[in-house]
Amino acid sequence: MDTVRTPDSETGAPGGAPAPPPPADTVPPALGRKVRSAARWSLINTLVLRLGNFATGIVLARFALGPAEWGVYGVAQTVLLVLLSANELGVSLAIVRWEGDPRRFAPTVLTLSTLSSGVLYVALFAAAPTVAGLLGSPDATGVLRVMCLCVLIGGVAAVPGQFLTREFAQGKRMVIDGLNFVVSTSVTLLLAFAGWGAMSFAWGAVAGNTVTLIGCCLAVPGTLKYGWDHGHARELLRFGLPLAGASLLALAVVNVDTMLVGATVGDVALGFYVLAFNISGWPVRIISEAARRVTFAGFSRLAESPQALARGFSRALGVVVTGTVPLCVLLAGFAAPAIELIYGSQWTAAAPALPWLMALGLIRIGSELAYDCLIAVGQRRSLFVVQGLWLVALIPVLLVGARLNGTVGASQAHVLVAGGLVVPVFLYALSRGGIGVGWVAKACAWPFLGGAVMAATILGLERLLGDGPLALAATGTTALAAYTLCVLPSRGFLRGTDGGDRPRGDGPRSDGPRGDGPRHGRRRTPAPARPTPQDTR
Repeated sequence: MDTVRTPDSETGAPGGAPAPPPPADTVPPALGRKVRSAARWSLINTLVLRLGNFATGIVLARFALGPAEWGVYGVAQTVLLVLLSANELGVSLAIVRWEGDPRRFAPTVLTLSTLSSGVLYVALFAAAPTVAGLLGSPDATGVLRVMCLCVLIGGVAAVPGQFLTREFAQGKRMVIDGLNFVVSTSVTLLLAFAGWGAMSFAWGAVAGNTVTLIGCCLAVPGTLKYGWDHGHARELLRFGLPLAGASLLALAVVNVDTMLVGATVGDVALGFYVLAFNISGWPVRIISEAARRVTFAGFSRLAESPQALARGFSRALGVVVTGTVPLCVLLAGFAAPAIELIYGSQWTAAAPALPWLMALGLIRIGSELAYDCLIAVGQRRSLFVVQGLWLVALIPVLLVGARLNGTVGASQAHVLVAGGLVVPVFLYALSRGGIGVGWVAKACAWPFLGGAVMAATILGLERLLGDGPLALAATGTTALAAYTLCVLPSRGFLRGTDGGDRPRGDGPRSDGPRGDGPRHGRRRTPAPARPTPQDTR
């Protein structure tokens, strides 16, 4: 068992006494209210920003930038995402995880984060021509050097930003993100229409991230203080480095298909596949991104109480899955009409792969929630193993699927590996952390039943009514009504008013999570997490 000390673990909570664990069978009411309020603000924030970015992209694509500029931007954005996965070595979320006063070791976190981000940026600045050439876009050198200034800014902003997450201050975060969007979009549009090309994206991103840094510092004053404690630094690196590695593996999982599918089926088919994959990520980026700004902090507060954590995870999974299933079924069922309406008839060849990729999107949402929960209970090695298995198994299956059935075969390969291997491994890891299969089944049973009824309704009514606009509207409305009726019995569970009964098959536990995390009753590590990549296309 991998039990490690936390910063200041010798002294425990402020005052020298260990913090008592929450009740073993309930989620504290105050915590529940904070989580619900933060989740609402986070969802509103994510929806508004995603819609704004979507509209901005349409304006730029139609009136200001051509495919070449978009290609250069895509290369720079991919490199930026890789660097952001490891820019502060996974240490900043210790601020979210620590039960005591995080200001004791926050100066060390800030120093580590700033130093690591600075080293990464200097290395990229020197290697930018080589990186751009290897990625087939030599013109991206200057854009890389400017856009990746966001790594430096993000390394400094990580500490005040995580204090906002710890306190569930998503209302303040929405204001900060809104200002970021307004500034970055304004700069990007002005420079793009002035003829700056892909560089407009780079300076827009830098301007927006600077606003975020200033906003976070104003919202949480006194957190930008540098300091150093050798013991804290050693422990923080021990926690963060394995999780940064797991995050890089997760990044590879959702990007390796682009290289393999392109090499197998050609550039044209790859374009259709990438479009379908991006559409399948809409629910992931909207629902999962909103949830994960709240869930990790919530799971961390419940980590000392296995029963409360299991119930909290189950409810969070139930809420996320209940909201995601109808979106996935609608996009899968109306794949061709939706693509034609949004992107035009020239893109309808992407439709056959979309239903399979929507199933993958649903699995990704559940796996990302499990990812955060496993970090909260200290299952760091389990995360690294799961992501490694996912990547190793995916590569050969993708190659075979793409060769046999093109983009549809590649999509089926994704679902086969994720559903047949990754989901069982995640379930096993969760059970080692104190969350049995019964809790997962309770969260997913009614939404999955509703999804099946919804899919059958769409298939039946499409054959009966056809695929005209009015017919599709009637079909979608009827399917949503059927789904709503199916999930009504779970409303008490989702609201937390069902009495908190234990699912069958999950017997009483006398100890806490097993495996590579500490047992119940012992101080947990701050186990900083690296969020899995949300939008890497």
